[in-house]
Amino acid sequence: MTKKIVIVGGVAGGATAAARLRRISDDVEIVLVERGEHISFANCGLPYYIGETIKNRSKLLVQTVKGMSERFNLDIRNFSEAMSINPGSKTVTIKSLQNGEVYEESYDKLLLSPGARPIVPPIPGLSENQTLFTLRNIPDTDKIKNHVDNNNPKRAVVVGGGFIGIEMAENLVERGIQVTIIEMANQIMAPIDFEMASILHTHLKEKGVNLILENGVSAFAEQGKKIVLSDGTEIQTDMTILSIGVRPENELAKTAGLELGERGGIVINEYLQTSNEDIYAVGDAVEVVDYINGTKAMIPLAGPANRQGRIAANNMMGKKEKYQGTLGTSIAKVFELTVAATGANEKTLKRLDVNYEVVHIHPSSHAGYYPGAAPIALKVIFDKETGKIFGAQAVGADGVDKRMDVISTAIKGGLTVEDLTNLELSYAPPFSSAKDPVNMAGYVATNIMEGELEHIQWHQVNKIVSEGGLLIDVREPMEREFGFIEGSINISLNDLRTKLDAIPKDKTVYVSCQVGLRGYLASRILKNNGYHVKNVDGGWKTYSSVYGSNINKNVETKTNDLGETEILKDRF
Repeated sequence: MTKKIVIVGGVAGGATAAARLRRISDDVEIVLVERGEHISFANCGLPYYIGETIKNRSKLLVQTVKGMSERFNLDIRNFSEAMSINPGSKTVTIKSLQNGEVYEESYDKLLLSPGARPIVPPIPGLSENQTLFTLRNIPDTDKIKNHVDNNNPKRAVVVGGGFIGIEMAENLVERGIQVTIIEMANQIMAPIDFEMASILHTHLKEKGVNLILENGVSAFAEQGKKIVLSDGTEIQTDMTILSIGVRPENELAKTAGLELGERGGIVINEYLQTSNEDIYAVGDAVEVVDYINGTKAMIPLAGPANRQGRIAANNMMGKKEKYQGTLGTSIAKVFELTVAATGANEKTLKRLDVNYEVVHIHPSSHAGYYPGAAPIALKVIFDKETGKIFGAQAVGADGVDKRMDVISTAIKGGLTVEDLTNLELSYAPPFSSAKDPVNMAGYVATNIMEGELEHIQWHQVNKIVSEGGLLIDVREPMEREFGFIEGSINISLNDLRTKLDAIPKDKTVYVSCQVGLRGYLASRILKNNGYHVKNVDGGWKTYSSVYGSNINKNVETKTNDLGETEILKDRF
């Protein structure tokens, strides 16, 4: 029987496990060792405290040492560092960071929850940089906030366009700072694909952020006041946030001889045991199984870490509960937009050589006639043969979170895209439409599976047109004032049946519209009249998010319930 459990590291995984252990048994001895001062704090809230959306620092502290010790009868030792593990004698060597004392602590079971630390590459001039920050914990947060509060920086550079980088950029802008984001990839937010990230790129620029893509930092100069980029560009700054990713805290595991994965994550089995059956590991330090494709992955997210903490506690107390893998469901606020993703993206599926199909739709967050409706760009990736959902992504000002949560739940439940059409989701005009965006995505995907609809993707359009393909834009002529695909001809949907004689039957006809719906209707008309036809998926909206708009600035518009553009008036 397990009598004593030592937990290394608090926050999401370790603190959750400690509380769960105590709920299971009042007899087990629980020792929680934490290097820092705080055992349980809101990691994900840190940028918003810097931006002063969260005004009270104490709100970030989920549980205090005193409060948690008393409620759960825990032996919590903060300011204490686990120096090494001796699996043979089942002891941990611990050093008090307050008085320097080093001692051995025995265990029956050991849980590692050390988390991950920000990557800090050896950039020339880095050690002389007086205003370089990373963000992982409360002390980091205090340093950044104190610098902003006391030194009044005018300019800031955020290196890295991931979740923390983007959230930091927004919160520094909230504090009145001119922000530059530098990202080595061709897009921010790696979990989503390029055309979805392009919507965010435009939004960031509209908010005054200077976005530099496909470039990196080669050196810091003038004690961090100057940043030299890979292409020689020089940027002046008053502070720099380094946010290029994290690496697992694996030193304890490594020196204890535990198996590590190729990216440094601690290898665990489905019961969250390491290569030593008495040592468990959870959170950002472990290598998880990707739920969609079964490959090993590093996915540092709070939800999975909490879930793993609970499961590890159950298993250390004798249960046999399996961790099912990580789906990677994530969400972020980017100024006035929300971006969310679940499952696999196109980049991953391409790399793994998996056949997939994609649909893009642009519905409104709720009924267009009820005030406040906002467009959502929703992308679903699926298997054309079986209907299995591989993943989904969405960007919009409202309603993104619930759609992504529904699709994430559908994936976990093994539902297909056809099943999405049959979901009965809550509807009233302020909240949704009678056909919810999730239902609509299911209808489009099912049409493709059943052969009712063939389509092409945004990245195929230019090549098809340049090689002489016939692309018919079926929107109203006035709509083309807001931008159109170069080389397309305009026959509006309502005129299409009367113009069939002018359309050749000996070649594939491509059709496009604003968001894909009228293109689908046009494709049905043409197909029923003997044409071979393909629709541009997501229409002008998806295409223009990447390629920009050749818009006529004199026209005033509004977006209707289906995400289509309607003309209010022409201001010529």
